[in-house]
This record gives sequence, structure tokens and C-alpha cells, in this order.
Amino acid sequence: MAPALLAPSVAPALLAPAAAATDTRRTAAAPTLGADPFTLGVASGDPAPDGFVLWTRLAPEPLAADGAGGMPSRRYQVAWEVAADPSFRRVVRRGQVSAGPESAHAVHVEVRGLVPGREYWYRFRTGSRGAAHVSGVGRAVTAPAPWALPRQLRMAFASCSNFPVGWFTAYRHLAEEQPDLILHLGDYQYEGAANPAHLRPHAGPETTTLAGYRQRLAQYRTDPDLQAAHAAAPWLVVWDDHEVDNNYAALVSERPAEQAVFAERRAAAYRAYYENMPLRRTSVPRGPGMQLFRRVSWGRLATFHMLDTRQYRSDQAQGDGWKTPGGGYDDPARSLPGLAQERWLLDGLRASGARWDVLGQQVFFGGRRNATGAATTVSMDSWDGYPASRQRISQGFVDARVRNPVVLTGDVHAHWASDLYLDYDEPTTPIGSEFVTTSITSGGDGYDDPTGTHPWMPDNPNIRFWTNLRGYVSTTIEPGAMRVDHRCVPVVTTPDAQAFTRRSYVVEDRVRGMQQVADAPLAAAAGLRARRALPSDEQVVADTIREETGY
Repeated sequence: MAPALLAPSVAPALLAPAAAATDTRRTAAAPTLGADPFTLGVASGDPAPDGFVLWTRLAPEPLAADGAGGMPSRRYQVAWEVAADPSFRRVVRRGQVSAGPESAHAVHVEVRGLVPGREYWYRFRTGSRGAAHVSGVGRAVTAPAPWALPRQLRMAFASCSNFPVGWFTAYRHLAEEQPDLILHLGDYQYEGAANPAHLRPHAGPETTTLAGYRQRLAQYRTDPDLQAAHAAAPWLVVWDDHEVDNNYAALVSERPAEQAVFAERRAAAYRAYYENMPLRRTSVPRGPGMQLFRRVSWGRLATFHMLDTRQYRSDQAQGDGWKTPGGGYDDPARSLPGLAQERWLLDGLRASGARWDVLGQQVFFGGRRNATGAATTVSMDSWDGYPASRQRISQGFVDARVRNPVVLTGDVHAHWASDLYLDYDEPTTPIGSEFVTTSITSGGDGYDDPTGTHPWMPDNPNIRFWTNLRGYVSTTIEPGAMRVDHRCVPVVTTPDAQAFTRRSYVVEDRVRGMQQVADAPLAAAAGLRARRALPSDEQVVADTIREETGY
């Protein structure tokens, strides 16, 4: 069978600007690349039963201020190969693509024709024999056949990796687990300007231009721990806000003064995001729009409904932040994912035959009210700020008789676990479960309450667990149960911290609600100490709100 070779399609939005015009003359030979162009590593994503997306980007000078990664304005041929073994003795697919300046020399290859439900290894090569460069090796996994019910899926999910405030040690531990699939739920990078006081300062000013976003994403991808996580398994990526601008809503900027140019900024951010992620051609951006929500099935075991809760949402009520409910926040016309995406999700839930239906999304889904002050407040950026939208989705779980609905969440820089209800004022029988991953680094060094209790929990009986340590979540999904391990590192301001499992839950097939099966407070973990002591309840609340709002 001929190798499956799909060159990346280039939409008008990805055409090179005039200042970076490509010399396409047949006699215009591309200069030899002296330095290693594979400084950003390799990645795979969006697995299907017969293949997956492969990604790399040529960037011998990744922090170049023009965002071009030190590449000449020429096209370069990049060879790729996929093997059935890590030593590449059995190469099963190979091909060649052309990488040019219109996409910052990014490479997206959609490989097809592979065997369902098995491991593969891949790599890239560019240059002639006398001056060739070969990338590192990545591991990818194809999804099972649509009719298969696999014995097990090992899936991990993460979010919120802020480069300046800490080391990406949690990514390294995630990679060492060698999961079958990794979900990244947003805030892959942060837009803030360089600050010399930070542990690892950003390069360049606040990201607002295509060159700036390209440079920033390249800086993040130089991190060896992040590269290891990308090379370990295929990723399903979705964004949150910081890939563009803090707490933006659709085409509404966080700062009104920037509103006139926000569409241009969003277009630049979306273009750079696509260039730097292992996404299919269906996600090639067009201007300030990009198709990101999508569905990926793992045989009959699980369906992942990956949501985009930024691009189409109604603006946050009452100017955002934690506010007293009101100001039209419960208007049925308002939607967090947008009404069209709501319909897409509900249609998918009704049609699903999966054992587990998993929503991969960004902001807290379950109810959380802050009743510790003079007035009760809720987050206007989360689903609490869009109660009619949440009610439609929650009722959809019930009406579609979804066998096992599970919501996975990022954004809030802390581990949480919550039962889901139709009515959080009168919680009776759970309708599903929500597991929230803490950040990789955002928030810096954290702290842990040995009881796993947040000050809000007495007023929110649906919440089962909280800790303010950094880390990620590992899961094992089987036909009969889903196990969820909240993984933590005690510190992020020093590298190579040891990881441990803070708490574990199991959700059994057809059983609503979660069961705690393990608990290991940091104080009881041998040889591990947090850098920060547990503060007062008032400070915990203040920290929670600050980390979720940015102010």
C-alpha cells in the first residue's frame, strides 16, 4: 500500500504576509540549515482508528523576535516516517511535506492506513545526507476500531502551564506514565509580558501580534518536560482564554480600550495556535475564527466531546468576576459554549453508544457559591454565570439517558472533585461527575489541607475534594469503572519535584456519583513538603478568586 501523505492545506488566512514572501523559483535553493531545526520537539494528536496527526516546526532560533524561529523565507522539504517499533526496523508509512514561512515552517501530517488500537513511533528529517537533521522520536497510539470495546484506556489531562512562575515538572511525570491519550484543557501558554523578576521570564512583550504569539508558543515548546509529554502520547487540545487574552468572551476583549483591534489580535492568536498544535486540517483558522470543538471516539469504550468555551460565548454578566447573581446572568438566550455548539453537544449525546461520555472543557461546571462574605457570589466566567446554558446540558444528560456522563475541567489552578446535579439548591441524586485538574504551574507553589476541604464546601455539598497543589490528573477507563487519580507535586519553583497521588476516586458503570478509594495528604507523604503552609480560610478564599479571575 502506498504511504498516506497529506500535505497541510493552506487557507487564505494562512498565506504569508508580503514582508515574508517566499521565493518559489525553481532555481531558488533553500540555504542549508546549520543548527538543529527541531528545537521545538515533535507531537501527535487527534487519533483515529487508522491514524493520527503528526506535528513539528522548524525553528533553529526559537526565540527570534520576528516569530520565524530563525528560518529563512524559503520552503524546506521535511521527510517523516512511522514505524511499528521504536527502533524503526519496521517502517509502515513514510512521506515528505513542504514547510514554508506562511505557517512559520510548521508541519502537519495526517497519517492514514494504520492498524486500529496499537502503538506506533514517528520522527522527522530535513536536509541532505551531508547536512541532515533528524528529530527526536515520538510515540503515538491509534484509536480502537469503532465496534471494539477495549479492556482499558489510560488517559491523563492537564491545563494551565505558566512558564514564568515555575518548572514544568508535572509534564515530565505525566510523560513517564506513558498514557494512551492526553487531553490539554486550555491555558497552554500565557500572554503576559516579560518580567525579569520571574523565575523564567517570558520573551517579548504581551502577545498581541502574530510574531509575538509565534515566539511565545515557541518559547514554551523549548521546555524539555513539555516536549517529553508531547512525545509520550497523542494529545487532544482545546484552548481557554490565555492563548489569546485573559477572560475574553467571543470577540469581546478583557480591556475595552483594545476592543477596536481585538478581532485582529484573536486572528493572530488562533493562527499561531494552529501552527503549533497537532490539529487536523478541519481546524485551519479563517480570520478570527477556528473550528476547534470536535468529537473523538475510543471504540465503544469512550467518546470525548471536546468543547470550545471561549470563541462563541455570551459576554460575562455584570462585567465578569465573582458577583451576586443577577444582571440578566440567567437569561435563557445566553450561552457559554454558544447555542450552536450546545445543539452539537446534545445531538452527540443522544446519538452516543459509548460506555463513557466525557466532556473535555475549560471552566467549572458544577455549582460553587461563595457564601463566606456579606453577600453570596458566583463566578460569572464559569457555568455558574450561565445557569440556563448549564441546565440545558445537564438536562441533556438525563433526557439522552447518557450511561456515564463525566465532565473534565481545567482553568481554576486547583484540584477539585464535584458531583453534578440538576438543581444545586436542592441536590438529591447526582446525574454525573466532574473532575477538575489543577495547573501545571499557574499560581506557583501551592499548599494542601490534609482534609481536602475548601472553606466553601459547607455551602456546596456537591463538592467532594479540593487541594491547592500543582499537578495533573491520571485516569484509567475500563468498561466497568473509571478511576481518577489527582496527581500533585509539592513545589514548582525548584525543578524535579517528586509526584504523588493526593486523592483517588472511582466512578462505577451506571452508578451516579463518585467513590473515594485513596487519600494521601501531603503531610503524610514521606519526604515531601510544601513550600507554603496552609493559610487562613479567608486567605484560601482570596487565593481562589484571584487565581480564577486574574484580579
